[in-house]
Amino acid sequence: MAFWLARSREGQTHDFIQRFDPRFWTVDFPRPVMAAVVTTAPDALRVEGEFHNQNDLAGLIWDSEDRLDHPLLAYDTLRDYSRTTLSFRWRSSGLVPLDAANGPTLTIEGRDEGGAATQWYVRLWNYAEGSGEDAAIRLPFSDLASGWSSESGAPVNPADIDRMFISLAPAGYDPDTAAPLPARVNGWAELSDIRCEGHHAMLRIGDVMVPPHDIGMATAYDDSYNQTPQRLLRTMRGLGYRGRLIHYCGMSHFFRLAESDTKLLADPSGALCTPAELWHQSFFQACKKHALQPIISLSYELFAAHCPEEWQQRTYDGEAALTGWQPPSALLSPAHPQAMQWLKNAAQHFVTLAASEELPLLFQIGEPWWWVTSDGRICLYDDASRTALGGNPPEITDMRAPLDEAQKQLLDDAGALLASSTAALRDAVRSATGEAECEVLLLTFTPTVFDPEMPELYRANLPTGWASPAFDRLQLEDYDWLTAGADALRRDAYHRVNARLSYPVEQQDYLAGFVLDPADAEPFWPRITAGLEEAAARGITQRFVWALPQITRDGFTLFTPAEDHTMQAFDDLTYPLPLGLDASVSPEFSTSVVVTASGHERRNSLWSDARMHFDVGPGIRSENDLRVLIAFFRARRGAARGFRLTDPFDHSSHIHNGLPTMLDQVIAIGDGQIARFPLIKRYGSGDEPQIRRITRPRADTVSVSVDGVQSAFELEEGGWITLAHTPPEGAVIRAGFLFDVPVRFAEDRLDITGVNFTAGEAPSVPLVEIRENVS
Repeated sequence: MAFWLARSREGQTHDFIQRFDPRFWTVDFPRPVMAAVVTTAPDALRVEGEFHNQNDLAGLIWDSEDRLDHPLLAYDTLRDYSRTTLSFRWRSSGLVPLDAANGPTLTIEGRDEGGAATQWYVRLWNYAEGSGEDAAIRLPFSDLASGWSSESGAPVNPADIDRMFISLAPAGYDPDTAAPLPARVNGWAELSDIRCEGHHAMLRIGDVMVPPHDIGMATAYDDSYNQTPQRLLRTMRGLGYRGRLIHYCGMSHFFRLAESDTKLLADPSGALCTPAELWHQSFFQACKKHALQPIISLSYELFAAHCPEEWQQRTYDGEAALTGWQPPSALLSPAHPQAMQWLKNAAQHFVTLAASEELPLLFQIGEPWWWVTSDGRICLYDDASRTALGGNPPEITDMRAPLDEAQKQLLDDAGALLASSTAALRDAVRSATGEAECEVLLLTFTPTVFDPEMPELYRANLPTGWASPAFDRLQLEDYDWLTAGADALRRDAYHRVNARLSYPVEQQDYLAGFVLDPADAEPFWPRITAGLEEAAARGITQRFVWALPQITRDGFTLFTPAEDHTMQAFDDLTYPLPLGLDASVSPEFSTSVVVTASGHERRNSLWSDARMHFDVGPGIRSENDLRVLIAFFRARRGAARGFRLTDPFDHSSHIHNGLPTMLDQVIAIGDGQIARFPLIKRYGSGDEPQIRRITRPRADTVSVSVDGVQSAFELEEGGWITLAHTPPEGAVIRAGFLFDVPVRFAEDRLDITGVNFTAGEAPSVPLVEIRENVS
């Protein structure tokens, strides 16, 4: 699977859009405000806000630099708005009107003519014709002035603008107090007939269309609430993503807030806030238009500041289960009736929205688990869970410590409780869809479930109540291990999940990701791509990459290579005739030698490994051998197909070409994470031996040791071994083996003369080593 981390467009297709295209506006706001923007027509957008406090504000933003789109799809940066005019029709309700104090203001951020950072505050009413809630607005940037009056305000410098945003304040706005509004305010504004005219009316924009591939996208509302759905789907389609996509509804932006004892908490009804409802309705409409099938996902997480205290999982001493994100999210207790009802109601709202657009109904329960703190305390002691677990469950102070039978039973019981809650959520979702079928998927994260430091945690977080056919599909992700190269842990987890839950491979999905820190892009994306390929090799047909923000940030671009209709390149069989000691063996290196004017040499070794050449003609002893050779040559189509050859002088890992032992060759030093290593043979001593990659070992001769102790392993194609257990840091991994050389006939023609052969002259049959690209 080929990929590219594109940092910029390098001659790829581009197009032009009108500046201020509705798809590329964004919103931003401080909590507890919620807002969203969607397109309603090619020249129109609608922004919806939900406000709770008197000093709440939201902003509708246009950026001169595209910081959100994939580099191959982004619009060009252009900060010069000189002689450019933006016009649109403004309609609004529930907001401070245009003609009132604190009405919508265009804040422009840029630099003055001297280069000093400056902000200008342009009152939109000064450039409007109509009423405070329905007006035509025309903004000539070369003639704009900040301040209450356009006649007395400071002129805007239009030649160097970074961004601009329109402030949206609720009816009842008071900038001097954070006191609650008398009641929640829902306000909206529509910009229609958006036109840009003048000197810089158009922007160049990337317009690539990567061929469709079979990898699915994963995204989240918490990451994309500020963008229009149409912008997101344009990116997905442009990068070749089709079919199913995972859409995590998040844990912080979708729910309605209600006042409770002076706090704003998630409304127990599970209602969606109006901006999230508008956004998702538009998102589902766009998905249907583009034949995308969203898998609606909810988890047991909720933004901690808006989560009722009694809903939260807790440690034995009462500490709330909080994630490491800042600000943190809380983990909902599977035993709390009101928390679980809230989750069911929210799920039903989302599924109903998708059903209204006649989409296939797909719902994922995302990573439900009992939280464990960083010091090993499991959070299954909130009041509701205590009651459900018998009233006085035994304390588990550290999941990393040995547990007694009562504590293990507690974990089993907690697992059954978790399974019961997910089954209830599954049934609630299905009940909301009426006669329409709803496919319910379960996602679990194996690095947490099978944390080696907590060997009993799986009892609580991978309950047998999840076993097939509890859910339609099982989804696995293991990105911590994947990006760390912890292959043995990953593979062991697959075996354990299969043994415990018994989902057929055709009912399993795999999620690969993710790159939190952009500094890790170069090493992590190759591992993520390799994880997707490995999943395909295991028979997993539905694979997803997590997630869209990191894909666009790092320019991750997947390519599906054209289907290869050529013949198989290698026949895994051995040259059929004995070579004997008369065979010719020639190792070849490539060295660039430059002789200076003074006669000194500068040498540059171009190859790290020798390429072998053989002449096997001297091994042909009879006419029968000739017939065997000719038949073998024809079956290989001359030089077209490779095969194995045993080098009579070098075919063993043993230093003297003797029988191999498990201590022969040091192939790696353990780092505590990686368990997959290539077979190699070293030549020479010292700090820089010549290293030969062994790609064709003889399977029945391979043995492996870790610090001198024989180790179980799996031998993979290409001369890779995967150990059954990850070697500890500093451990010395050695291997012994016999091996063959992958070769081909050097020529497409085989010259044999009967007279010469009868006279005792051996024919020349040259072979050349094949450099195999294995990973």
